[in-house]
Amino acid sequence: METKTKIALVTGGSRGLGKNAALKIAQKGLDVIITYRSNKDEAEAVISEINAMGRKAAAFQLDTKDTKSFDAFVQEVTSHLKENTGSPAIDYLINNAGTALYSPITEVTEEQLDDVVDIHFKGVFFLTQKLLPFINDGGGIINISSGLARFATPGSSVYGSIKAGVEMLTKYMAKELGPRKIKANVIAPGAIETDFGGGRVRDNQEINSVVAGATALGRVGLPDDIGGVVAFLCTEDARWINGQRIEASGGMFL
Repeated sequence: METKTKIALVTGGSRGLGKNAALKIAQKGLDVIITYRSNKDEAEAVISEINAMGRKAAAFQLDTKDTKSFDAFVQEVTSHLKENTGSPAIDYLINNAGTALYSPITEVTEEQLDDVVDIHFKGVFFLTQKLLPFINDGGGIINISSGLARFATPGSSVYGSIKAGVEMLTKYMAKELGPRKIKANVIAPGAIETDFGGGRVRDNQEINSVVAGATALGRVGLPDDIGGVVAFLCTEDARWINGQRIEASGGMFL
């Protein structure tokens, strides 16, 4: 009997870590759905790359801050899947989409804090809730946190605190979804060279040097250092990893 190809959904999969994760997951033999917020061309380029590997892929627009759009998004994705695979279900959900906020506590506005909460916590919570009926039993949820939930660097109070909340939420997901054999884990990247946060880590030589100096492996992380870890959690080899925080930071601030 032919084994059904598994499907992973990666939010924010058109660039940066999400793009790398989507490509690595496809290399593991899964089909992939990605979301993008505004840049459809970037998303289509990722889809083409995945299709070139012989895997199926599709991209859908989603703003993870706009929880009121989730019902329509889930309807769109599940209809697409039912039409193309015969089932509306996915196997893995990777909650990756996000934005940065660098601001001292004294300067953070209520609007800024609400934005981070909505994108990184509320959005993750309710998108997962809406998709749960469509995640196959035995599948998995992978949330993305940050090294900033373990150590404190000035300016990241809101972002780091919300990511700490995501880490606790992940444990609750693992506990509550255990009866369905759905695993929930969190990956915490260290500082990575991407366009995240305006490309600070990548483009600011001073920040880059400080991070490299604080990292045991002596350099700043790259998207390629993270995508494979996400992809690993989408395989049977990771079936007994559950409720865990996996930090992929090269040994930052040990």
